[in-house]
Amino acid sequence: MNIVAIGFLGSLAAGMMTAVGALPVLAGRTVSRRATDIMLGFAAGVMLAASFFSLILPAIEISTERYGAGLVPALIAATGVFLGVVLLFVLDERIPHEHFVKGREGPDAVAMQKIWLFVLAITIHNIPEGLAVGVGFGGGDVIAGSKLAVGIGLQNAPEGLAVAVALMSLGYSRLYAFAVASLTGMVEPAAGLAGAIAVSLSEALLPWGMTFAAGAMICVISHEIIPETHRHGHHKAATIGLSTGFILMMFLDVAFG
Repeated sequence: MNIVAIGFLGSLAAGMMTAVGALPVLAGRTVSRRATDIMLGFAAGVMLAASFFSLILPAIEISTERYGAGLVPALIAATGVFLGVVLLFVLDERIPHEHFVKGREGPDAVAMQKIWLFVLAITIHNIPEGLAVGVGFGGGDVIAGSKLAVGIGLQNAPEGLAVAVALMSLGYSRLYAFAVASLTGMVEPAAGLAGAIAVSLSEALLPWGMTFAAGAMICVISHEIIPETHRHGHHKAATIGLSTGFILMMFLDVAFG
């Protein structure tokens, strides 16, 4: 099996963890707002650690091997992260979507059902995650790609549950909430395939793709996840969740690196 196919399957597995996380709603289980904030904080911690230990630092090492230590690796890392942040801001401004707490953003979309605005918001968040997994595999390092897939999958599970619970709180049925939460993860295989193909075609693109994905994920963490977890007075619990997720992903990266 070629590396692109492996990258697609890895990002597919990570994306499917949203469905695994949403399974409790089918049994009628509910989750408190505090627990939801802790889980989202955990997801943010996993993404933050993955951004640095699995993407930015390896990208700098690859650039250093190719161009030597100094200015060039630093410029590649800085530019890649910057472009990732810019992409997320452009998507956030240009695509109509609605956040569970912050409300509607982007162009007017009066005719769109509210549920699809939520789906678009989560889709925007999942693009960099799928891209990161695909880039990780596309560089030819199966271990690095697997670590990213595991880390992203771990954070997708609580995110899937949080989405399903939020939809149920808006009056949607358990089955519908589960189905929509599951579908939000399916953008990740598409983004993963694109990332794997891009970096597999040119080894020179690998550090660019890795830092680009990292920048996009860091933007999601700061712009979306952390503000959401701090709006209900559970900032301490959410910070503990973030720290736990960061430590776990850092441990996985170092232990199996």
